[in-house]
Amino acid sequence: MKYKSFLITLSIATLTACAVDSQDDTQTVANTEPEVVTQGRVRELTGQPPVDLPAIIATAEPVKDESRGDAGKTDILVRPDSSPALYERDVAESISHMSDQRLAVMKHSQVPAGMMQGNNIRRAVEPLYRENYRHFENQSVMRVLDNPVSTFSIDVDSGAYSNMRRWLNQGQLPPEDAVRVEEFINYFNYDYPLPESRNVPFQVSTEIAPTPWNNQTRLLRIGIQGYKVTRDQLPASNLVFLMDVSGSMNSPDKLPLLKQALTMLVGQLDARDSISMVVYAGASGVVLPPTPGNRKADILAALQKLQAGGSTNGAAGIRLAYQMAQQNFISGGVNRVILATDGDFNVGMASTEELIDLIQRKRKAGIALTTLGFGSGNYNDHLLEQLADEGNGNYAYIDRLHEAKKVLAEELSATLLTIAKDVKIQIEFNPARVSEYRLIGYENRMLNEEDFANDKVDAGEIGAGHRVTALYEISLTGSPGQRLPERRYQSEANSTEVHTASFSNELAHLRIRYKMPNETVSKLIQSPVMDSGINARGGDSFNFAAAVAAFGQKLRGGTFLDDFSYADIESLARQSRGKDPHGYRSEFMQLVSLAGTLDQAENIAQNLDEG
Repeated sequence: MKYKSFLITLSIATLTACAVDSQDDTQTVANTEPEVVTQGRVRELTGQPPVDLPAIIATAEPVKDESRGDAGKTDILVRPDSSPALYERDVAESISHMSDQRLAVMKHSQVPAGMMQGNNIRRAVEPLYRENYRHFENQSVMRVLDNPVSTFSIDVDSGAYSNMRRWLNQGQLPPEDAVRVEEFINYFNYDYPLPESRNVPFQVSTEIAPTPWNNQTRLLRIGIQGYKVTRDQLPASNLVFLMDVSGSMNSPDKLPLLKQALTMLVGQLDARDSISMVVYAGASGVVLPPTPGNRKADILAALQKLQAGGSTNGAAGIRLAYQMAQQNFISGGVNRVILATDGDFNVGMASTEELIDLIQRKRKAGIALTTLGFGSGNYNDHLLEQLADEGNGNYAYIDRLHEAKKVLAEELSATLLTIAKDVKIQIEFNPARVSEYRLIGYENRMLNEEDFANDKVDAGEIGAGHRVTALYEISLTGSPGQRLPERRYQSEANSTEVHTASFSNELAHLRIRYKMPNETVSKLIQSPVMDSGINARGGDSFNFAAAVAAFGQKLRGGTFLDDFSYADIESLARQSRGKDPHGYRSEFMQLVSLAGTLDQAENIAQNLDEG
C-alpha cells in the first residue's frame, strides 16, 4: 500500500511540473484545457487503483535519456473558482518571464536510499541528499506585559525564496528549515515612499489593518525603503569573483549557470571598474588579474574557460580572493568579493569559526562578501547565508538565468552598494492597547534588548534601493484575538495602568538604529505608532506582503493560520497583485497553486497508508 500511495503522490506532482524538450527552451501554456484534463487525471488517479508502473521521482539532476514531455508544455491545475481570463493572464505574464524549468525523472532503483522512507516527498526530516539548512523554531506569541520590547536585525537576503522555487519545480515541497519567511516577503518590491534626501538613507512607513487569516487580530507592517542609485551613479567597483570549480559543480545548474550569471554582471561594468577572478578546487589560483571592466572580451574569455574538477578547498580560495581585493582596494569605492558556489566545502580551514573570523576582519577593513548559491543535492544554504551575514553582504540563490538577471542586473545597485549598515529595529508595545504580538519570520535575526544601543553588535545592511518589510500580528487589549490564557495573578509592577496615561493613543513606539557605511557610531530614528492609523482594509501592497507571509508560514506548518488554505493565499495575492512589470507576482500565484497540489497529494498518500 505504501508503494501504491507513493506512486499516486509522485504522479500527481509530476502533472504539475513543466515538461522537457531537448530542442526548444521556450515555455508556453499547454494547448489542452488545463482544468478539464488535469483535474480529470487527478480524479482518475485517486479514484481507481494505480497502474503498476515503475516508480519515479523528480530530481534536479538531469538524466538525458529519461527526459520526457513536449516542448513548451505546461500542465497546471486550475482552481474551479478561478476566472478563466485571470488565469490566462497570470499564466501568460508568469511564463513570459520564466526560463524553462527542466524536469528529469529517475527510476525507483536510482533513488537514494535516504529518500525511500514512506511518502518522503515533502519536508523530509533530513535534508535531501546532503543539503544543509539551519534549524530554527517559529516565533512564539509574546505577552506584552512580560515582553513589551521586540528587537531584531534587518534582513535583505532573498535566497530562501528562489531555493523554495527550485524545490517546488522539482516536484517537492521544501524542508521547513529551508523556509525563512522574511526572505520570502523581502523578495518582492513594494510601493514604499522614497527618502527625501540622502542625508537619511531610507524612509520608514507603517500600516495597520485586519489580519487576512484572523479577523480578530491586526497586522502591523513596518516598511523601510532605501534611496535608489542608478547604474551610472554607482562608484567605481573593485570586484573579485571567487568561483567554485570543484567536482561538485559539474552539473548544468551549477558551473554552466554560474558562468552565464556572471556574464550578465560583466555586461553592467565599465572602465572605472576592476574585475579579478579566483577559482578554487583542490587548490586555488588566479585566473584573471585585476582587469578594467571595459575589457569584456578578456573577462569573458577567462570565464568561459573554467571547468569543474577536484575537491573543494574553499577556505584557501577565500583567503586568496581577499588578498586580491586588498591589493586593488579602491578608496571610496565598492570593494567586494562575490563567492559563487554550492557551499560544499570539504577541505580547508579546521572550522567554520576560523573562516568567519577571517571574513569579519576583512569586513572591518572595508571589503564586503556577497554569496551566490547554485545547484542541489549537496547545497549548503546555512553556510552561505552565514558567510554573507558576517561579511556585510547579501545572499542570493540562483536557480535559473532569470534570477541571475534580477540579482545581478535589475538590482545591481542594491547588490553592490551598501547605503546603511548595522540596521536594527526595536518596537515597544503599549500594554494598555496591545496584549499580544508575534513577529513573523526573522527567527535567526533576533537580538537582545540591550543589543539595540550597543554599536559593537553587528546587524544587517541595506543596499541602494533595497526595501525591508517586517510584519507583526498583534492582539488588541480586550479583543477576542488573544491566544494566551488569562493569568490568575498579576503583579502591581506589571499593571497596564502604570505609566500609560500619557500614551493612551499609542499602540507602540518604533525605533531604528543604523550606521552610515564609513561610520562607527549609530544614528537613531524613532516615532510612535498611533491607534488612529488602523485601517479597515489594507492596501494592495500590504495585502500582497501578507499573502507572501502566509505562504511562508504555510510551508513551515501553518501553526497560526487556522484554516487559511493555499487557495485562500492565492486568492489574496490575486486580488492585491498590483503592478507586476517582471511577472514575479504572477509567478508567485503559480507557485502557491503548485504547493497546494503537492500538499494535497501527500495528504491522499498518507490517508491511503493509514487505511
